[in-house]
Amino acid sequence: MAAANAVEIHDLHYSFPDGTPALRGVSLTVREGERVAVVGPNGAGKSTLLLHLNGVLGNGNGAVRIFGKRIAPPTIKQIRREVGLVFQNPDDQLFCPTVHDDVAFGPQNMGLTDEEIERRVSESLKAVEMEGAEKRSAFHMSYGEKKRVAIATVLAMDSPIIALDEPTSNLDPRARKHLISLLDALGRTQIIATHDLELVRRLCNRAAVMSGGRIVAEGAPRGLLSDHSFLEANGLG
Repeated sequence: MAAANAVEIHDLHYSFPDGTPALRGVSLTVREGERVAVVGPNGAGKSTLLLHLNGVLGNGNGAVRIFGKRIAPPTIKQIRREVGLVFQNPDDQLFCPTVHDDVAFGPQNMGLTDEEIERRVSESLKAVEMEGAEKRSAFHMSYGEKKRVAIATVLAMDSPIIALDEPTSNLDPRARKHLISLLDALGRTQIIATHDLELVRRLCNRAAVMSGGRIVAEGAPRGLLSDHSFLEANGLG
């Protein structure tokens, strides 16, 4: 049986409050279980696109559907459980006194039992190799550790889709390599906004190249990323 469509974006337009266009008719489909990179330089519209996937932004024109459900007020609560968003800066995601509280925050707001919350916290931290860190404060962690805890907060929601904004940015080579291996082992549907072309080559089934708020090319990473003149022309040289 063919995989279902996890994400369907059709002709999405969005402008910032000052009128500057950010997305200019973006269309993209992601199948369940795929890892798709949204590649482009800073300012291409990658982060803005991710913020539309669980309704953080949603007042543009066009349609976004998650497992066939259009993002709208009646569906937004369910969709936010299905699409976990990992921000580029983990300090935007971690705000509780301890790692345990950060990871437990989402499940607590879902009304789960204490037993289920503790199970999810334990399993999510184990998945990102941060077990034993429950009592630590994220404020005193390395940047790479914070990134992993931020991913754990999404895993604890049991979201079938994970959207990650520049997950390897500001990481040293060792932490970057570790995070790529971690994402490879996680499974699930992943949509990764990045300009880290090595991550795309190693991790993703498909890449969509963004420039100026548009998707200008889409296909297998090996083909797209071997065209050096195309990469240069779109700010990825």
